[in-house]
Amino acid sequence: MSRDRAEPSARFDPVTRVLHWVVAVAVISQLLIAAVMVTSLFYQPLLIAIHKPLGLLILVVVIIRLINRLAHRTPAPLATMGRFERFAATASEFLMYGLLLLQPLVGWAVVSASGVPVVIFGNLMLPPIAPNDAVLYGLLERSHRLLAYALLAVFTAHLCAVLFHTLVLRDGLFSRIALWTRRRR
Repeated sequence: MSRDRAEPSARFDPVTRVLHWVVAVAVISQLLIAAVMVTSLFYQPLLIAIHKPLGLLILVVVIIRLINRLAHRTPAPLATMGRFERFAATASEFLMYGLLLLQPLVGWAVVSASGVPVVIFGNLMLPPIAPNDAVLYGLLERSHRLLAYALLAVFTAHLCAVLFHTLVLRDGLFSRIALWTRRRR
């Protein structure tokens, strides 16, 4: 048996794996959209029209994912992970959950504080969650940007850890969350 394949019982449940990848693709898309949005005024209206519903989708899926996480046991940590690495993995997981919940809410508050109605999907209007206030808008906008950098840093650390386990240790870490299984030879 290959060392780089996790046993079926050591894998996350299928719902967790699907939610993980939906959030991953949405967050990567959101970070790319945000990067282009701040550098291109020409595409800004289109990108904002995508950015708002995608942020709401991330918020909803992360809430579902958190409920799913609390309802299901996670596989035992790998033997290749030391005590500090287990702590760091758990801490970064919950930090990422916090950032993924906070970031869309702060974005929603930014739009609310700007006084512009929060409209997504063309005609669905969300209620404002912050008062229309220029000072609050500036504070929330800076917070939204800082949270994006924090999310990018935690995401990058997570990705580097996965790559280290997958390419160097070859301990099956990636197989635990992958949507597919490798065929046995």
